[in-house]
Amino acid sequence: MLKKLILSASLLLPLSFSAQAAIQSGSNGSLNWTAEMSWSLPARPLDVAQSLDNKRVFILGDDARIYIFDPNGRQLGVMPVTPDINAIDISARGDLLFVTSQKDKTYSALSISFNQKIDITGAPVRGKIDAPVTLVLFSDFECPWCGRLEPALDQLLTQNKDKLRLVFKHMPLSMHEYAESAALAAIASQRQGKFWEMHDALFQVKNWNENVVEETAKKIGLNMDKFHADLESPETQTQLAKDARDAQEADISATPSLFINTKPVRDRSLAGLQKMVDEAFAAAGDK
Repeated sequence: MLKKLILSASLLLPLSFSAQAAIQSGSNGSLNWTAEMSWSLPARPLDVAQSLDNKRVFILGDDARIYIFDPNGRQLGVMPVTPDINAIDISARGDLLFVTSQKDKTYSALSISFNQKIDITGAPVRGKIDAPVTLVLFSDFECPWCGRLEPALDQLLTQNKDKLRLVFKHMPLSMHEYAESAALAAIASQRQGKFWEMHDALFQVKNWNENVVEETAKKIGLNMDKFHADLESPETQTQLAKDARDAQEADISATPSLFINTKPVRDRSLAGLQKMVDEAFAAAGDK
């Protein structure tokens, strides 16, 4: 039914629309209203839906296209549809789009995602440093789902030694008591060239407590004086804050979150990851 299901970041258009509001501010008895935002549309609107987090507005036009905007009127992308689509709706976060066709009497649910170009400057890398395929991982050492994903990622790197590199980005969740201290410890370990040793050891922790970081640093043979200094340094805090900003800009709210050559990963099974690596490798060879 739809000609395109996944929106690419290459479609992001730096356009902003403003127009005289169709309904002006006013009042009527006990009712008051204010025109907060208005922008011109590229086509006559047939239906509209907005995510509950107020990040995306979807407008079905009479030109067989769905236009996606941010709440300020910046156009984020355009999805072509067949002319018989007459109504749309979206999930709360705006990552699922629902469309109906009166003509075909059909309902379709489609996943929506945007490619994200993520800055990996200074981030630790595992695998071939100049590999044509890059997997960016936002992770949390105390997150059980992140830990369960690690064996699949290890196997993926083993299967794609010449194709793939893995880039680690920190995203400690506030619900995890020791996640931030673990992330800072990993960054401090990176200063001694032992990030991956700390990474592997932290993902083996079964019972988190306030002594885990110190004990793990000793276990992997760090210079403890330097480790303590790096742990408290502004540079370590800055690197963690940068990863948090990068996650926010990529609209990430959960861990683990993965991107393969900028494309969001939904199927985190080994087979699903391998399929995306193969597709990204083929696409890189075509350029």
